Amino acid sequence: MKAVVQRVKKASVSINETTVGQIEQGFMILLGIHEEDTQEDVDYLVKKIAKLRVFEDENGKLNLSIAAVGGSILSVSQFTLYADTKKGNRPSFIKAASPQTAVPLYEAFNQGLSQQGISVVTGEFGADMQVSLVNDGPVTIIYDTREKA
Repeated sequence: MKAVVQRVKKASVSINETTVGQIEQGFMILLGIHEEDTQEDVDYLVKKIAKLRVFEDENGKLNLSIAAVGGSILSVSQFTLYADTKKGNRPSFIKAASPQTAVPLYEAFNQGLSQQGISVVTGEFGADMQVSLVNDGPVTIIYDTREKA
């Protein structure tokens, strides 16, 4: 799994000009699921993201987690994170998981974060979405469970 985690002041996702999810302070997460990903990858990412300390404390240090600041998460599936751009100009997405594999893992990821006491809103898997955000910092962290060793 790949997760692009952006600290935001606010973020929203719309489908056909209708807002389907929005948050104030928190994380905007773009999640890509690889064809070989499992529940173990979900558990790893949930733990890392829930404990990620990138919010400022009273001394201006990046020392607080999303729970500590009462933040929320906007989670959006994005299979294009597994684009293979080695050949030609048209990316291949063959390593991205099929919907049959990806949907349950995406839902487990969001549920896992919710179980950590974090408010999670989502886009719609497979939909053509428009995402808006105000990146805070900017702070962007990228996780790849294939590199967790």
